[in-house]
Amino acid sequence: MGWRANVETIAALARRAANELLRVPGAAIPGVLAPTIFYLGVISVFGHLTLLPGFTTESYPSFLIPVSLLQGAGFTGAATGVNLARDIEQGWFDRLLVSPAPRPVLLTGLVISASLRSLIPAALLIVVGVTLGAQWPGIGGLAIAILGVMGMGTVAALWGCALALKFKSQSAAPLMQAGMFVLILTTTSYAPLALLTGWLQTVAKYNPATQIIETARQGFVGGVSWGDTWPGLLALAGLLAVLTALALRGMRRTAV
Repeated sequence: MGWRANVETIAALARRAANELLRVPGAAIPGVLAPTIFYLGVISVFGHLTLLPGFTTESYPSFLIPVSLLQGAGFTGAATGVNLARDIEQGWFDRLLVSPAPRPVLLTGLVISASLRSLIPAALLIVVGVTLGAQWPGIGGLAIAILGVMGMGTVAALWGCALALKFKSQSAAPLMQAGMFVLILTTTSYAPLALLTGWLQTVAKYNPATQIIETARQGFVGGVSWGDTWPGLLALAGLLAVLTALALRGMRRTAV
């Protein structure tokens, strides 16, 4: 297959994912509703944490919204793995594997659709956050946040696809969702690193998702700078590289 055919294949897989949303719109509800409820609940309960000495902002809605954005991307991306497991169970994915399309192209089509769908919960959360008092991040801050959302959606999709290719069953769905939830939760999601204690501080310090959250948080809690941006981009690239390798390994080991 030439590059034109590869691009058309990727576009066709992305359109198929978009059509699934039109046919079953309720499938998008968990990825939208769960992070929104999380956001509303946490700012209601822990909104006064900003009064603690050393907190980096006076607005908890601003501090928390990047976490909910990435959670929405994580849930939406992981759903791609669930859909892939369904296609494997039903035999539809075998048809793709015997097509002329290279397996990396098939994987690219799956994860691109996930990165685009992750913008749906992000749009709602930004509207809700700004309505409740979150700081508008500006064009630069918004662009970086969207990049983080799409990147995390891709990470989650790769994670879900790797598990779907290993277990070949929708019963792996809880592991797909829980993996992303734990990855994002064990970061500076509720408070700055200096205010965390015990094992959570240690895990958050070395969790690559912490850097991604801090990068996405810039415009909401202050200014945007390259020094605060590149660590998150590097962490995102590292996660993408590792999970792409795992997913492609699963693709190569999947026989028809």
